[in-house]
Amino acid sequence: MSDDNQNDNKTQNDDIGEQLNELGKNLRETLRTAWESDDRRKLQQEIETGLTNLRDSLNQAAKDFSNSQAGQNLKEDVKDLHDRWQTGEVGSKVRSEVAEALRTVNKELQKTYEKSQTPPTDKPQE
Repeated sequence: MSDDNQNDNKTQNDDIGEQLNELGKNLRETLRTAWESDDRRKLQQEIETGLTNLRDSLNQAAKDFSNSQAGQNLKEDVKDLHDRWQTGEVGSKVRSEVAEALRTVNKELQKTYEKSQTPPTDKPQE
């Protein structure tokens, strides 16, 4: 390579490096300005207020439901399920139903396998 070519490459590389540095500075400044803007602060406040209102509404809805007849029924149903789980009634029923479902799946898979193993009948071509 000639000295002129090396100088041109070095100048281009320096220029690319300078441009990347400048880009980094510009991005930092743009992001800082956006972060510190009144619009961003206003949007953040609106979001925080909205989330607070949502939380309050959900809490009130949960209290209302908890105090309603449906809520009381659900609470009793959950307690009943918990009691049956503790005694093993639910666990044995679930195990029984899962075992039955697996038996059914295995039977169907066995049928499919057997059908695929049956050799095709040779029919003479007409």
